[in-house]
Amino acid sequence: MVELTKAQKSRIAIRTFITTADALALRGFYKPSGRSGQTLSNALKMISPEIYGSMNDPRIIELKGLEYVIDRLPRGIESCRHLILTAQDEFAQTSFEKILPLKRRRTSYRVGEHEMCFIISTGLSQIYDVLTHVTFLTIEAQKIFQQMTDETGKLTNEWKKLEHTVEHLETLTSDELNKAIWNVSIILGRTFQETKETVEYLESNRINHQSNDSLFQIVYRIGQRMMAENEDRNNMLTVSFTPALKDMIGHNPYCVRWADSIKSKITSQIQERRPLHIISANLHSIRNLFYGYAAALEAGYSVDETDIYQTIETLRDKNDLILNFARQHGFNKLDETSDIQLDCQLIDTKFLVNIPLHPQLAIRPEDFSDNPPLIFVMDYAFGTQAFDAFDRLLEPYCLEDTRLSLNIQSISVMGKAGILCGKKGDIMLATSHVFEGTPDNYFFENDLLPSDFDGSIPVFQGPIVTVYGTSLQNRDVLEKFKQTSWNAIGLEMEGGHYQRAISAAIIKSHVSPHIKLRYAYYASDNPLISGQTLASGGMGKEGIKPTYMISKAIVEKIMKQPVPVKNG
Repeated sequence: MVELTKAQKSRIAIRTFITTADALALRGFYKPSGRSGQTLSNALKMISPEIYGSMNDPRIIELKGLEYVIDRLPRGIESCRHLILTAQDEFAQTSFEKILPLKRRRTSYRVGEHEMCFIISTGLSQIYDVLTHVTFLTIEAQKIFQQMTDETGKLTNEWKKLEHTVEHLETLTSDELNKAIWNVSIILGRTFQETKETVEYLESNRINHQSNDSLFQIVYRIGQRMMAENEDRNNMLTVSFTPALKDMIGHNPYCVRWADSIKSKITSQIQERRPLHIISANLHSIRNLFYGYAAALEAGYSVDETDIYQTIETLRDKNDLILNFARQHGFNKLDETSDIQLDCQLIDTKFLVNIPLHPQLAIRPEDFSDNPPLIFVMDYAFGTQAFDAFDRLLEPYCLEDTRLSLNIQSISVMGKAGILCGKKGDIMLATSHVFEGTPDNYFFENDLLPSDFDGSIPVFQGPIVTVYGTSLQNRDVLEKFKQTSWNAIGLEMEGGHYQRAISAAIIKSHVSPHIKLRYAYYASDNPLISGQTLASGGMGKEGIKPTYMISKAIVEKIMKQPVPVKNG
């Protein structure tokens, strides 16, 4: 028998996880501690994602991974015994508590003391995301359960002390808190300082965002749930998938409604043949580049005329000021009403001729006096949602008996990605998107080049891997993509899905084969370097310059005197 490499074993594990998840969704339910759940756990352990650090070490609880997961799951999930994934939000008019995780745009409801419902509106990637997080929690829960009892089966003194801590959490003195941290660190197998950092991190989120409970409560509830499972199999955590969710897979009705609503608003505000440029990005950088400088001047603020990025940084807390100014000069916020969490903006550049622009922004709005372009900015999609949204958005709009094709001149995707050949904050320009685990690869001509940037930040150019999710990254697979003839420079979740929809639209003659495409990413993490994974935290203000440097390059390309792209 041929011995498989680590990368090959990991790719098989990724495929096993995805295939099993798909099968369980079609089956309708599974128990994370049961046989099917164990298949997912074994696959995730084989993948050994960098973001989950020491998950495979049975002696210790993975704290940074726990922080990452708790930020992305609804508050109180650790005590639930039944999780329901559905595609229909039937709870808007009920008294059920609506819960939004701190770092995921997904809606959940607590429908009982031990029951929670997830509204899946963004497609398969959201399902994989939830299941990987639940699988991680199950692995860690089993380790916690092993630390609860001694060799005779009795609860340990440390667990009894934890129970006392949870009961008196609000009245702990500083000295008592330190003793409680030391006690729980023994249960977790971590040092006092490591445990203290996680306690403080979760406590800050609890107070400032009400997004989770304390580490003491989370660990205690996980242990209590596992004890209940061990005493009676009827108490085992069950994950259910509703028929409505099964029907949505492969046909996302939320994206259909979203695209129809957006195209209706665009066509009602403009003449049909105005050139339209689509940008997938955050909802602040394009707006701030166009309007931030003028808004600051009008308000009497001092701005740096020689450094556009320093100007942007000084305006970080002036969001309302910029927004109010922008609304008076061609900026329209298109409210999202379809529940797919993709807010949008429409910028009419004919209004830019009336406002001053930062001297370092190399655009001349007056060059477009005859037919100024419209810029449609949409928020980041999530994985497969990128295909569902673009597939519908690029279709002609049906108005009564008429099909109206939007005059789309360019599509730009600006996002964050993991880098394989540099460090956090570097910039990556994609020359192709390679789907992980499938033979689907998309080659295109990127209208952005390294020469479009000022050289103050390293710019890498090459293939980028589109992965199933941040929780399914594997070092060996990523090393293979980097070191072999793939020569991949990074990884992300949406680019391949965007290009799949664009290629389909070109084939169907919905957009021109000569449409300008721009893909640029800034490195939010390096999954191959310990301490630089997503679990180590966000970039903060260090992300401002690469984000705005990419945004600047995109708008300068759009506002350069164009050669019109003919559709059809």
